[in-house]
Amino acid sequence: MSLDEGEMYVVKKGIEHKPFAESEAKILIIEPKGVVNTGNQVGDKTAENDVWI
Repeated sequence: MSLDEGEMYVVKKGIEHKPFAESEAKILIIEPKGVVNTGNQVGDKTAENDVWI
């Protein structure tokens, strides 16, 4: 699937996803409280959970 500027897509609960871009892009990912940004993997890229920005 590909999105154009200004479009949004909702990934259904329980569906594994890995967003990417072939060139530079800015994305906003909104997840429910308690969801870890790196899924089941924990490492250097894992962010502190439940931080309000």
